[in-house]
Amino acid sequence: MGRNNSLISWTILIVLAVVWGSSFILIKKSLLYFTAPEVGILRVTITFIFLLPFALFKIRRIDKKHRNYLIISGIIGSLIPPFMFAIAQTKIDSSLAGILNSLTPLFTLFMGLTFFKFKASWYNIVGVFIGLIGALGLIYVSSGEGGFIINIKYASLIIIATVCYAFNVNFIKIYLKKIDALTITALTFFYVGIPSLAYVLIFSDVPNKLIHEKSAIIGLGYITILAVAGTGIALIAFNKLIKMSSPVFASSVTYMIPVIAIAWGIIDGEIFKPVYIIWVTIILLGILLVNTKPRKHINTITKLLFSRKKKN
Repeated sequence: MGRNNSLISWTILIVLAVVWGSSFILIKKSLLYFTAPEVGILRVTITFIFLLPFALFKIRRIDKKHRNYLIISGIIGSLIPPFMFAIAQTKIDSSLAGILNSLTPLFTLFMGLTFFKFKASWYNIVGVFIGLIGALGLIYVSSGEGGFIINIKYASLIIIATVCYAFNVNFIKIYLKKIDALTITALTFFYVGIPSLAYVLIFSDVPNKLIHEKSAIIGLGYITILAVAGTGIALIAFNKLIKMSSPVFASSVTYMIPVIAIAWGIIDGEIFKPVYIIWVTIILLGILLVNTKPRKHINTITKLLFSRKKKN
């Protein structure tokens, strides 16, 4: 990778971390003006509108056999998670939501092994369980007066969202691997966006709020930034990053997102306990083990050990 490409790649990586790490505080701010279901449906609808030109251009080129796969991907990967995050953040801090979101690669590996017959090394599997231990510990120490049960109730919604993301990644790898990422993103939002837009206009209270509550425009602004920058543009940039560098380098953005989410939480007045650092470190250690491929180093160490035994 050349010097210029390396600089551009690092710039994209940092920008993605800031954008995706900021999405949780944007959800928190949106909830001041809209209910959790409204935030979820508006996020999907606005992203659909933003990606609509791409979808209309790409839809004619899609084979009919892929249409059902795109609908499944849209429901699981694009429709369900926004609702889970919005509802969860009515009871838990945005910084905790950002930390729990880092479990996505852990569940991606777990579901790949369990349902999609992917292969992984022992240290990748160990990483899954280390990450889960870190997440559960973090939820417990952040429980406060509400207790562990209340926190696990709402934190579990984010875990459900990460499982949806994980399933979707594996599903795309198997059933939509011949379709480029921009087409997948645009069309998955196209299929779930049409009914979402209809619901917003006909059945929801959103139009009434926008007409009679002037402050609702502010909330809509937060959601628009979240949908356009955090979903539409960010996914295009992420796909560009993968082509310029490597999937491993691109996926390292996951490590930086919780840091940005925590920073925004502290700036917004959320309480941060020093003990969080321990559990965040455990989560990140798990993610590192999931993504690393140290076979070369393991083989080198093994050879050195055996060579010493032979000499002795």
